[in-house]
Amino acid sequence: MDIRKLQKIAVDALEDIKGKDIEVINTKKLTSLFERIIIASGDSTRQVKALARNVADKVREAGGEIIGVEGEEVGEWVLVDLGDIVVHVMQPNVRSHYDLESLWRVTPRQAAKRALAAEP
Repeated sequence: MDIRKLQKIAVDALEDIKGKDIEVINTKKLTSLFERIIIASGDSTRQVKALARNVADKVREAGGEIIGVEGEEVGEWVLVDLGDIVVHVMQPNVRSHYDLESLWRVTPRQAAKRALAAEP
């Protein structure tokens, strides 16, 4: 499936169930494992699980493949692996703690500079 179509399906599925602060990060230049990360927040474990389930259902309905789903048991952070896109649905406190947005926006050059600056 085309990456843009897959991204639209995932974002629309998150918006359908009132996912908050939906963010799409292009990781194509950072890793060869996947091209995009989509991060969204849900207010409760029930909503986080429902958001992740809706993404998986909508992708399947469109003929896409779900590689895996992790974290449904607890529901604080559920990851839906769509192959070229990895969707992270998190409760706000978990999202702020792990701050994936900052992690994936750092370019290799910036990471190297930070590492050098941190050395004694």
